[in-house]
Amino acid sequence: MSLDDAQVFTRVVELHSFTQAANSLGMQKSTVSRRIALLEERLGVRLLNRTTRKLRLTEVGQAYYERCRQIMLDFAEAEQAVMQLQQAPSGLLRITAPIEFGQLFLGQAVGAFLREFPQISAEVEITSRSVDPVEEGVDIAITVGQPQDSTLIARKLFESPRRFYASPDYLDRHGQPATTADLVGHRAILLPQDNPRYWPVVGEQRLCNRCLSCNNITFAREAAIAGAGIAGLPSMICRESVESGQLVELLPEAVLPAGEIYAVYPSRRFQAMKVRAFLDFVIQRLPSTGRDLLEP
Repeated sequence: MSLDDAQVFTRVVELHSFTQAANSLGMQKSTVSRRIALLEERLGVRLLNRTTRKLRLTEVGQAYYERCRQIMLDFAEAEQAVMQLQQAPSGLLRITAPIEFGQLFLGQAVGAFLREFPQISAEVEITSRSVDPVEEGVDIAITVGQPQDSTLIARKLFESPRRFYASPDYLDRHGQPATTADLVGHRAILLPQDNPRYWPVVGEQRLCNRCLSCNNITFAREAAIAGAGIAGLPSMICRESVESGQLVELLPEAVLPAGEIYAVYPSRRFQAMKVRAFLDFVIQRLPSTGRDLLEP
């Protein structure tokens, strides 16, 4: 089978007409009919049942059409990839991101990206809500954690380590834990990914005394600074508070689940140059973990 045969056959099937297929391909109707007849003769099967009014695929023709259609999609994708190599990324790029990631990193990253790619404009929503990039027409949704929807593509950007933190005032009043076993009885500030009964220590189950649950890491940090309890927080948002003496890092040997940041987008097929360029740009500038995200 030649690529031309696949193109002629799929066009006839999709337009349900030899005449319309011939017009779209710039051929004579007789040429299209002859090409389909020769194709059937070479394969030794009937692909189409034809009447004066209708075309209907045979069972074999349906299977053959699905293969031909995939071939044409792959060919179109290959052509687009080659053409994109000759084009500069352009157009409107729509991005959503969690609040803290947006504030700490994304603003600078997007600004630098737009400086390098002036033909691109950006629309960015910094939000704590869950975003479906397909439903909302978003090019890239940056999320904490991998999405459950297997039809989406998730590209891991980096991990942000978590550590335990508390204020000096809290530690003066309740004592400083020396081991993870000492966490039992301490007041816990928990995030949605934390078990409400146990401290979030990997491989251990230490009962916690929950005093506060919240869905925002900045809120949890501020509550810890105010002396409410001990919080397991991403180290990237606590560095300045530790340096200023507002927070104390506790139990450096304790292993907490890291916060994983993903870029989520609908599909790799026919991926726009603006999306590919932005992802490559951001990943080049991100550390492998969030440990150095705030380093000058």
